Amino acid sequence: LFLDEIVLFFLGLANKVLVFPFETDFSFVALVPQKDMALRAFTLCLRVATELPEERQIILFAYRTPDYDELNVWREKDGRVSFYMSGDGTFYHLPPLSTFRTSLCLTWESRTGLAAFWVEGKRSTYQVYKPGHGIRPKGTVLLGQDPDKHLGGLEATQSFVGELTDLNMWDFVLSRSLIQAWHYGHKIPKGNIFDWATIQYELSGNVMVVDDD
Repeated sequence: LFLDEIVLFFLGLANKVLVFPFETDFSFVALVPQKDMALRAFTLCLRVATELPEERQIILFAYRTPDYDELNVWREKDGRVSFYMSGDGTFYHLPPLSTFRTSLCLTWESRTGLAAFWVEGKRSTYQVYKPGHGIRPKGTVLLGQDPDKHLGGLEATQSFVGELTDLNMWDFVLSRSLIQAWHYGHKIPKGNIFDWATIQYELSGNVMVVDDD
């Protein structure tokens, strides 16, 4: 996948946490979607903890095709949380990420452009962002780094440091009740793009897989 290396993929992270212990420009986890990521709607959920200071930009999720950042989720230098789809982003004032795990979901659908973040099962205000847009397939999904070009251009000052777990993604908008159920750890329909329990992934650099104790 990267630099013509031989890639060894692993399967499933049930009851596991990804630990990114240090700021680097080479540590990441590549995720293999279960289906084509030509998306007109999605729900992305994950649990995240970090001790990086608020004024430090952090990439939380990056999906890039050869020419575009198709879906990037950030914590910005001013502490806001944002996401970008092929161009300018949209920004939200959310409770700050911290050393204690935050459950974070993002929903968007093309028909209306309605987009919202969900923190601990509570929805932000809706924003209208890129109605009619479509996310393109055949890209690469990374955790821990933001590729400024396809399969490269990584910067330590944007890297994720902390813990990520329970990342799931669906190609539709989950209802409030299902997002709240996910937040509380109840069983809900498995993510049909990414399901943490069966996810296919590749580790590169200094990333640890540890038990979720």
